[in-house]
Amino acid sequence: MSRPQFVSFSHKNRQGYGLLTVEGVVDLSARHGARWPSLREVIEAGALSALAAERGSLSPDFPVEEIRFEIPIPTPEKIICVGVNFPDRNEEYKDGQAAPSNPSLFIRFPRSFTGHNEPLIRPPESPQLDYEGEIVIVIGKGGRRIPEAQALNHIAALSLSNEGTIRDWVRHAKFNVTQGKNFDRTGSIGPWLVPYTDEAQLADIRLETRVNGEVRQSDRTSRMIFPLRKIINYISTFTTLVPGDVIVSGTPTGAGARFDPPIWLKPGDVVEVEADGIGTLRNTIADEA
Repeated sequence: MSRPQFVSFSHKNRQGYGLLTVEGVVDLSARHGARWPSLREVIEAGALSALAAERGSLSPDFPVEEIRFEIPIPTPEKIICVGVNFPDRNEEYKDGQAAPSNPSLFIRFPRSFTGHNEPLIRPPESPQLDYEGEIVIVIGKGGRRIPEAQALNHIAALSLSNEGTIRDWVRHAKFNVTQGKNFDRTGSIGPWLVPYTDEAQLADIRLETRVNGEVRQSDRTSRMIFPLRKIINYISTFTTLVPGDVIVSGTPTGAGARFDPPIWLKPGDVVEVEADGIGTLRNTIADEA
């Protein structure tokens, strides 16, 4: 049996979460919502495994076509993103410098993301909407100054992100990228959460981004400059990680900004981010109404 897939969704004007099956969606929130209002509370309680066990004994409550996918953790305390975490990505900067000894980090707000199958929104302020396919880890066990040797034990689940970026807005100031990374609904997370149980799920998996079926980004997690153990250790040195925190772990080379001339996303485009054992996150592009 494939790994459980936990989804957050909207269904008939109600927010919920559940398990995806071949036949449809098992609405776990209808059964457990009073105790655990969202997947964040499920993770905090360490209950993903217990709920996954219900997958084979419960009938779906509605077909998947009836739901709208939401970002898996609707209200994380933190979304922390890693910049420049693949060797070829570092070389794009052409500054002659070796990879730094510590990761570059920035923060995104939940409102800057949307769910699977939803359009990424190109704002009227700029046409330079770009894609960045990335693997997401969700913290299950919180902590401060987490040793690298124990870091992976703090992961609850895996997901994917298209860490969409407004390129000219990341250069509005000298030292930060916050503006270009936080336009509403320019990125996505999903389509679901896959429980993390084994290091092999992350050690050497393929990460690929396609635009209209054309492969634009492709690399393997074994080539990350900063392994996930290091990332968790480093972040937890300066801030306490808590259950439900989301870490977006970096993108390979091949974003639209690196073409000559650059290739920006436009309405009607379809972007897919796929990783072995996790799934495929799909989004179209639309202009802001």
